[in-house]
Amino acid sequence: MKRTETQLPRDWREGRRLRAWDLYQQGWTQRAIAAALGVSEGAVSQWLTRAVQGGREALRHRTGGGPKPRLTAAQRAQLPSLLAAGAEAYGFRGAVWTRQRVAQVIHREFGVRYHPAHVSRLLRAIGWSRQKPIQRASQRDEAAIRAWQEERFPELKKAPG
Repeated sequence: MKRTETQLPRDWREGRRLRAWDLYQQGWTQRAIAAALGVSEGAVSQWLTRAVQGGREALRHRTGGGPKPRLTAAQRAQLPSLLAAGAEAYGFRGAVWTRQRVAQVIHREFGVRYHPAHVSRLLRAIGWSRQKPIQRASQRDEAAIRAWQEERFPELKKAPG
């Protein structure tokens, strides 16, 4: 959907820029606009220059360009099906996916290296959450733990007030 001049501002900053343009078109000076909006004259000058060159739409909110994604949209779409196969299908011990494991699979399948911290962003974008394996002692006695929690722990817990 393309924005039109009648649309409301996306945020208060955009509204402030559009208000500056409206005031300028009514004959206000840059100094008066800056004082009325509580901004520097330099900011008003930059806004008005953008508006003169590109019209009112040049004052609208713009998203940052940023670097081009290393994974294509098609590759990102493939990622959920690759992960659905399970970690063991890629030679990992255990069925838990970690950021490091997902990073290795992405490198193996697509030849793209990602830092594990960025992998969590990719996983969130496709609706997955990062997992961390639970490390427990091999001699752990679940029955003894459950008995302690049910019998001994309530005795140790402080009573309210």
